[in-house]
Amino acid sequence: MTTRDIVFTAVGAVTALSALLSVTTKQVVHAALWLLVSLGSLAGAYLVLGQELVGLVQLLVYVGAIVVLVLFALMLTRAPIGPHAEIDTPWWQRLAGALLGAATTALLASLLLPLFSGATADLDTPTTTTPQVAQAVFGTWVWPFELLSVLLLVALIAAFAVSRLVLHRDGGGARQPGAVPSGARSDGRG
Repeated sequence: MTTRDIVFTAVGAVTALSALLSVTTKQVVHAALWLLVSLGSLAGAYLVLGQELVGLVQLLVYVGAIVVLVLFALMLTRAPIGPHAEIDTPWWQRLAGALLGAATTALLASLLLPLFSGATADLDTPTTTTPQVAQAVFGTWVWPFELLSVLLLVALIAAFAVSRLVLHRDGGGARQPGAVPSGARSDGRG
């Protein structure tokens, strides 16, 4: 077992453990932070495998953008931060989810492990170089890449606009945008 194998195993363990903590924690902000750790350590796994470009894209796109979008969505929608009994799942649903997850893992392991039991990889000679990937992304796929970035920008602006839209019911049941509830100050301080 080489040093690279040991580092890859350690980074993989951190990735798996933080991903597990991300889906099992009862606090939304902690889940987002564990997701940050999981995606960051996955980028470390790519770096250990010698795929620097994929690791950096993982850091920029997922750690830099997706987690920030999750945190912005939490802040903009005024979602409950701490654990709440009203939105908590019962113990039997968590047990059923754990059993289904374990069964899916066992099924995938029984199918995939025999396929890759004797497989080896030469990590010292890359099959695809960074200029080839750059040519594909910024040559062939440049328009879908740019359209996706515009779509993400529109989604972020729409989330901001929706979070600022305040709807209240008046006596007749009609909704009035921007109405100030009775007893509240109009300057936004209470």
